[in-house]
Amino acid sequence: MTAAPVAAPAAGRADARRNRELVLSTAMRVFAEEGPGASLGVIAQRAGVGAGTVYRHFPSKDILLEAVLAEHLDTMVAAADRWRGRAAPGDALSGFLLEVIEQSAGRQHVCDALTGDRGWPRAVLAAAVRRFHEALERLLRDATQAGMIRADVRVDDLSALAVGGAALRSAHRDPARGAQLVRLLLDGLRLRPVTEPGPFRDPSSSPRHETPATRHCAECGAPLPARPTGRPPRYCGPTCRQRAHRRRLTG
Repeated sequence: MTAAPVAAPAAGRADARRNRELVLSTAMRVFAEEGPGASLGVIAQRAGVGAGTVYRHFPSKDILLEAVLAEHLDTMVAAADRWRGRAAPGDALSGFLLEVIEQSAGRQHVCDALTGDRGWPRAVLAAAVRRFHEALERLLRDATQAGMIRADVRVDDLSALAVGGAALRSAHRDPARGAQLVRLLLDGLRLRPVTEPGPFRDPSSSPRHETPATRHCAECGAPLPARPTGRPPRYCGPTCRQRAHRRRLTG
C-alpha cells in the first residue's frame, strides 16, 4: 500500500512567517506613502498575496498599524545596540538619534496616527515603546557619564527631540537644509558641538571612549585641560563649580 504524503508543518510555518513579514514590510511602505487610511486590500495587492492572507495575520487595520509601529521601534532598538557597541558614548547617542530621525521622517503619517489616537498604545506597541526607551536610556547614561552630554538632559527630552526632528526633516522643502537643521538640534545636547556634513562617527572605526582631551566643563562647556594623573576635572573653575552647586540645591 502506498503511504499517503505527510504534511510538512515546519515548511508551512516557514511560509506563514514569510507571508507575515512580506505583509508587514509592504504595509510599512504603503502607510508611509498613503497614510494610515490605506486599506488592507491595497496592502494585499501591493504585497502580491490574497486578502485572506492579510486578515489571517492581521485581523484589522489597527492591529496591522500597531505591528508596523512596533516593528519600526524594534528596528531602532537594534540600531541603538549597534551604536552603543561600536562608537564612543557621545557619538553613539548623537548618531543613533540622527538615524531615528532619518528613519522616522518618512513615516510621519503613521506617527501622527499614533499621537492623535488616545486609545494607543496597546499591549504590543507598549512593550516596543518600553524597549525603545530602555535602549535610549542606556545610550544617554553612557554619554552623560563620559561628560559628552549636558547633565540636565532626560530620556523624554530625547524622545520629544526625535519626534520634532523627524517632523522638521519632513517639512523642509530642501532636504539638505532640513538635515543640517536636525544636526543643529542634536548639537544642542552636547557640551562639544560636532555639526558636520557626514555621520557623527563611523561606528565601525570610532573608539569606545573619548580621550581626556575632549572633556569640557559640565557647567559652561569650556574645554578642560587634560591631566596626566588624578581625577579629570568637571568644571573650569570655582565660579562654574559654585554655580552648579547652587543649582543642585535649588533643583
